[in-house]
Amino acid sequence: MSFDRSIKIAPSILSADFADFGREIRAIEAQGADWVHVDVMDGHFVPNLTFGPPAVKAFRPHVKTFMDVHLMIAPVDPYIDAYAEAGADMITAHVEAGPHIHRTLQAIKATGKMAGVSLNPGTPAEAIADVLDLCDMVLVMTVNPGFGGQKFIHSGVEKTRKIRQMIGDRPIHIQIDGGVTPETAPLVAAAGADVLVAGSAVFKGGSVGNPDVYGKNMRAIRAAAEGARKDAA
Repeated sequence: MSFDRSIKIAPSILSADFADFGREIRAIEAQGADWVHVDVMDGHFVPNLTFGPPAVKAFRPHVKTFMDVHLMIAPVDPYIDAYAEAGADMITAHVEAGPHIHRTLQAIKATGKMAGVSLNPGTPAEAIADVLDLCDMVLVMTVNPGFGGQKFIHSGVEKTRKIRQMIGDRPIHIQIDGGVTPETAPLVAAAGADVLVAGSAVFKGGSVGNPDVYGKNMRAIRAAAEGARKDAA
């Protein structure tokens, strides 16, 4: 995948209809999703339980764009190979999920997949300063991970700006996950983010039978983010 900093919308299928994932994935892609974001939670690192490797493998044939798998699990290292084999294009691990984030990122890279590192709201940007050269993406959590539909935590905006400065000219994406809406997307886009994860803000009001709503919701987020970026330039 060639690198660019254009705004990308990555709907979180945690907000999709669990009984109809295949059609939901095809619907969001047809309506303009750039990536498909898969939130993996273990009921231990975060207070929720979602998708294991078999589910990710089942999603894979339906994803024609880019499958972005966010591991909110601890320990993470024993499961990297399974999610790689399931078909993830990007595997993101949390700096807080284990004692050796450098080793974790090396393990992801060893599978041939792209590697992301994620920071919870209480973790400073400086925590990833020494591993940026192993990363294809930094994920800034703007809610505490575990549930969809939470309120955006504004300290993530300044953290995003700081990470963008740390990255410099390296080809590293900045992803925002949590409370992304047409109101909050401009804040993080102006600060340097280029991949916006949105769950309820994409899926609300729509369905596989009425997918045009997904497209309308995504266009609103994209337009707001791109407008803020132009204003910041």
